[in-house]
Amino acid sequence: MAATDNQQVPDMYGKHRATVPSMSSKTNGRQLTRLQLIDDEQRFSEELPMFMKQRWNLADAGFNYDVVAVFGSQSTGKSTLLNRLFGTRFDVMDEGQRQQTTRGIWADRGTDSMPVLIMDVEGTDGRERGENQDFERKSALFSLAVSEVLLVNMWETMVGLYNGANMGLLKTVMEVNLQLFGGQQKSKTLLYFVIRDHASSTPLENLAATLHNDMDRIWDGLNKPEGLENAQLKDYFDLKFSSLPHKVLQPENFEKAALALRSQFVDHKADDYVFRPEYKRRVPADGFPHYAEAVWDKVVSNKDLDLPTQQELLAQYRCDEIAAAALTPFRASIEALRPRVREGEIVHELGATALAARKQAIAAFDEQAARYHAEVYKKKRMAFVQTIDGELQSLALNQVKNALSQAAEKFASESHKALEEAADRVSLEGAMDAGNSFSAVVGAVRKRVTKWFSEIVDSLTIEEAGWTLDAEVKQLKGMLDTTTAKLRQAEMERALEQLRRHAQDMLSEVISDRLNNPDDGMWAGVMEGFDAANAQAEDQLQRRMDMAEVGDSEQRIKLQRKLHRGLWEDMVSGLKEEVADQMVLLKLRTALEDRFRYDENGLPRVWRPSDDIDAQFSVARNAAQALLPQFSRIDISASKTLPQPISSGIGTYFPAGFDVERSMTLISGSRLRELNKRFGREADALYLEAKRAMVTTQNQVPIWVMALLVVLGWNEAMAILFNPLYLVLTALLAGTVFVLHNLRLWGPVVRAAGGLVNVANDHVHELLVEAVNRTDPGRNRTAGRRPKSDRAEEIELEPLSESQQDLSMADAEEATGSNTD
Repeated sequence: MAATDNQQVPDMYGKHRATVPSMSSKTNGRQLTRLQLIDDEQRFSEELPMFMKQRWNLADAGFNYDVVAVFGSQSTGKSTLLNRLFGTRFDVMDEGQRQQTTRGIWADRGTDSMPVLIMDVEGTDGRERGENQDFERKSALFSLAVSEVLLVNMWETMVGLYNGANMGLLKTVMEVNLQLFGGQQKSKTLLYFVIRDHASSTPLENLAATLHNDMDRIWDGLNKPEGLENAQLKDYFDLKFSSLPHKVLQPENFEKAALALRSQFVDHKADDYVFRPEYKRRVPADGFPHYAEAVWDKVVSNKDLDLPTQQELLAQYRCDEIAAAALTPFRASIEALRPRVREGEIVHELGATALAARKQAIAAFDEQAARYHAEVYKKKRMAFVQTIDGELQSLALNQVKNALSQAAEKFASESHKALEEAADRVSLEGAMDAGNSFSAVVGAVRKRVTKWFSEIVDSLTIEEAGWTLDAEVKQLKGMLDTTTAKLRQAEMERALEQLRRHAQDMLSEVISDRLNNPDDGMWAGVMEGFDAANAQAEDQLQRRMDMAEVGDSEQRIKLQRKLHRGLWEDMVSGLKEEVADQMVLLKLRTALEDRFRYDENGLPRVWRPSDDIDAQFSVARNAAQALLPQFSRIDISASKTLPQPISSGIGTYFPAGFDVERSMTLISGSRLRELNKRFGREADALYLEAKRAMVTTQNQVPIWVMALLVVLGWNEAMAILFNPLYLVLTALLAGTVFVLHNLRLWGPVVRAAGGLVNVANDHVHELLVEAVNRTDPGRNRTAGRRPKSDRAEEIELEPLSESQQDLSMADAEEATGSNTD
């Protein structure tokens, strides 16, 4: 629309009244300046800033402008009143048609450069909108919120009525206005009641009192927000009343009264001037477009104004009843399956049952509810479908959770079993092929489990429901990935254990052979065997990691270091078994005997009086004792695999924190000294044995003694030989002695003889006691016999030391040898 700078005030008298043109008409060549601020579709105009600046010239007014709005029923002359008061040209009703003229909210500026913004609001209770009062409530609340003066236009006959005077609508908008803006609003609003067609004899004061009482009653019935319970009507509103004669029956009086009423809006000096400072909104004119749009957005978004009509109320009530009736068979059909799902069972028929029950319930709802209010039906249907889908989704999620749990458990158990079977096949076949690899075995199981889970998810998915189970499918993938990582870790642990066991078998032979034959190359041989076992284990580990799809380089390095540590610990464990106390003493004794008892050719030595046994023993003992320090610490200098020095391999060859230096010591210093002492005692025993054998050789009976014994004992020998009885007894005695000596039964014979002597001694003692008792009758017979244990002597034998035991054994062997000789 084009702007006009000189819009004239129409004459207030009948003969000079201006005719208000339509929107498209022109007056004296000048276009109208009105703007549809809010259309009937509740859209706020984007042209308001331009109109404020260019058409109305109010953008620079600062705070020196006022806002007026009109409120009232349709076709009560609201636009006519504004045109008469402010010289505007709002459309007025064609009295021949009696239909709605103003739709939405229109705005214009008053004439004669009046800094007043006037809003013509669509009338209430129009037949065009019928029962839909949504826009009426919102437009009334908007007018009440932004205007300083709200003209309430009504006929005289409406005074005292509730709906006719729009008291119900006023109550609604005042209550919402108090909730939205009451705590922040610091200015008042003037409610100016203009009573039209005042033709009765009822004075204006009585009409005003009635309206005032109605407003007080409305205010008292408001649901006030917290903190404003004691707020009064006068705190927010001022009431003013005026009346106008009948426009048709009393046209001249109407024009005079309208002119007088206009002066209240124009004459700043008049006592009844309506634009008082306490009504100002304190919004600058250049910010009013933004302010008005923000108020409208807040009004539109407020749900307290969305009051239903009678048809909507009926539709809501019936749709709720129909939905409740349709839910009953739906819930009955799925409740039978719910306990099974809660117990963790996979109910395969759940998807088909749920889909059929959903279709049946929606069809039952649509059949009866579709006949009611369309908008209510759509909303209620959406809510009904959401309720059904929510219950089905909850049940489906429970089933999917069961499937997730079973899928994870199934994947773990079947993968473990399949890996065990693959390991058995590898052990039987002796080589690992691609079919027995970790990726192939676990991948096959994963494919089966994923397919099983997808079938369950697909059976539960309802495309029309708008929800999917993609998150659960993704969750399964994460669970399987986690389980696969654990299985891969377990598989690598098993591979490490197998490689260590195989390497240990290789090393144990090498360690036993080299330590049982100690020499200067002992540790070089051990390290050679360790390097070979380590190289073979590393090659096998690389292959196993490739087949298990261990792609993380950091993880591969970590496994290699763990293998190195395990191989080292296994070697140290095997070495410690070989250097146990008894094993070390045995090795040293063997080395001593090899050098002392055998010559350079490996033949046993026979010691003669001319041999230097002391020198030979000293050499052999020193050579054996020199081996003991070699067993005390591992020497890795000959290794081609281990880092030199070995401590430099911490964090590179071995895992970080591994105390490899401590594990290199096999025999501590104190243990080494103790073993040296014990070996010295065993060596001394061996030396004494050799010395006794030499003494026995030197103590032979001279020949002349043997000849003298023959001469002196000739007669006795002849007597025995020629006497059959003596000969037999001598033969028996000689045979017995021969048998006892060859079978080494002298010890048992001596013990048996000692036992017989003790028995005989006890028997003789008892006979002597009886004899004494018979010769002395007064002896105390009640004393009884002493127990054998009291009569026997208790002899406690002190245990012999090892050297004494060795000497005693040597003496016994010497005695046996003397008897033989």
